Amino acid sequence: MLAWLAPILVLGLVVFIHELGHFLAAKWTGVYAPRFSVGFGPALWKKRHGETEYVLAALPLGGYVRMASRDDETMALIEGGGSPEGTAKGHSEVQGAGAVAKPKDWDENAMVPFGPLPVPANRWFESKPLWARVVIMLAGVTMNIVLTLVVSTGVFAYYGRAYVPAVIDSVVVGMPAAQAGLQQGDSIVAINGVKVRAWNDMLTTISASAGKPVRFDVARNGAPLVLTMTPVAQPGADPNTGKAMTVGRVGALPKNKLERERLGPLAATGAGWNATWSMGRSVVGVLGGLLRGTISVKNLAGPVGIVRTSVAAARSGLESVWALVAFLSINLAILNLLPIPILDGGQVLMVIAESAKGSPFSLRTRENVMRVGLAAIAALFAVVMFNDLVALFR
Repeated sequence: MLAWLAPILVLGLVVFIHELGHFLAAKWTGVYAPRFSVGFGPALWKKRHGETEYVLAALPLGGYVRMASRDDETMALIEGGGSPEGTAKGHSEVQGAGAVAKPKDWDENAMVPFGPLPVPANRWFESKPLWARVVIMLAGVTMNIVLTLVVSTGVFAYYGRAYVPAVIDSVVVGMPAAQAGLQQGDSIVAINGVKVRAWNDMLTTISASAGKPVRFDVARNGAPLVLTMTPVAQPGADPNTGKAMTVGRVGALPKNKLERERLGPLAATGAGWNATWSMGRSVVGVLGGLLRGTISVKNLAGPVGIVRTSVAAARSGLESVWALVAFLSINLAILNLLPIPILDGGQVLMVIAESAKGSPFSLRTRENVMRVGLAAIAALFAVVMFNDLVALFR
């Protein structure tokens, strides 16, 4: 059951936290937010508490926070939150001489869309100073980064830090490890005088030492042994950016064994921060590779790919599910910073540009800019869906 619920839980949590950031920032700065929705499409559940209607919609692949704005009707429709009863026009009809029935939750003491009272001008999004609007727009990204940090820290605190010990399982004939006499069962104690325990520690040094002699302190059957070998240069890729590069290799493979190091609160927090930074740098590296053309768009995955990964993670255990939550959350944070009009980064640029201009852009200009953003997102969605379908049929 968890395997099939995993995609909904993973995507729902990541989106919920993002939209919660926008919502809390809007509340904090005094912007009227009549709707907070997780998901798009028909409402499966909704309830009004105070001045906000909370909605759980049928498609948990997004969400939105509706805020009081001069462009409320247009912007709400673009975001997916528009409805006839939610527009100024709709409410003028509701207040008419019985032409349109009032909603079930109509409240004579509430502001539109729940009652006849107008929204005060000081509670519009546009009425707030530049810093407040930027805070609202970046709050979702900030919350996703916080979610990644909290989840990563929690995983390290609960499960410990997993690592593959630096123990040799096999060596490749003709490669430096075999030529130097490295054998199955040997434990690597230190490289160039620096102690190592995890296989990745050893791999990092070897990768950066192509063509340079490397000293290995080895433990074999409890006895110390010193071996020297020179890693050969082979084509590889930067683990963070995917960029092609030359790396050193000695032809040794580790034992398929995973060990864990228990971490205290401070160590877990440090490990969580390092993991968050590493994942973020990896996402930025991939985006840079796409722009430079060193990484193909064929490597991108969409909703189907995320669902498949979520199911696989759930079958592997809760640790894998939480790791996926952290990874998707930092992905969402960084992607939302892209200067595409419909994303948070593009919205921030629009607000800053309006502030520099000294007056807001016309409604037509804003609509055209949003359409460009929608077209860019639609094109990206088409690419990732094509990749998903190709991977699915394969």
